[in-house]
Amino acid sequence: MSVDYQVAGARATITINDPERRNPMSVETMAGLVEATRSALSDPEVKVIVYTGAGDRSFSAGGDLSGSFADDPIGLHRSRGKLADLFRMMLRGGKPTVARVNGHALAGGFGLAVACDVTICVDDAKLGTTEVGVGLWPMMISAILVRVMPRKAALEMMLTGRMIDPDEAMRLGAVSRVVTRGELDEAVDDVVEALAAASPATLMIGKDSFISMADASLDTALDRLQGGLTETILTEDATEGVSAFLEKRPPEWKGR
Repeated sequence: MSVDYQVAGARATITINDPERRNPMSVETMAGLVEATRSALSDPEVKVIVYTGAGDRSFSAGGDLSGSFADDPIGLHRSRGKLADLFRMMLRGGKPTVARVNGHALAGGFGLAVACDVTICVDDAKLGTTEVGVGLWPMMISAILVRVMPRKAALEMMLTGRMIDPDEAMRLGAVSRVVTRGELDEAVDDVVEALAAASPATLMIGKDSFISMADASLDTALDRLQGGLTETILTEDATEGVSAFLEKRPPEWKGR
């Protein structure tokens, strides 16, 4: 199986597991990522989803050009669309996602890393949209990159296939944090712990509100956010959070 799924406490870890080939994203792997993500989203015990790659060389090198990814262009059209399904689930699933970028993240692998809410990357990784070098274009990940990176910077990377280092990626908004290899797991653990300690209901409503305003006008965005604030205040978690604050005790979240 090219995708491993493990749950420990409030964390689900989804691992692309083909380190000898640098964790490529075949159509089978993308289907596995969708299936694992669906399992994590449907499990009430899971509060945070972490994506990573096996080994210490690559998070994911992108599409599996030696496998079925580029075969049967028309017949596999919907199968390749699993990546779009995955992005929709990650963005709209209501649970925070973290990328543990343990090595190079290229093409679709770069898109997966950037699609996560928090992207923590080792400082010696190479990142980029390299598809143009083999006559392809980073189609579906464009929808992700254009929402977090300056448009001209993203387009220049796509046009030239130029790879960037994690520090440049962080300046461009594609990466949240750059750490050494020795710091990676502690940094991921810290973020997961903070997310798991928060109200699931608040995170879900807040994330949905944040995403929904991305392409909205100022007035539309403010209206949506005002509605989102009321939604949050109406949750049981908000009532509990305020009570816990006033009573000087830890809150007990219900997720509703």
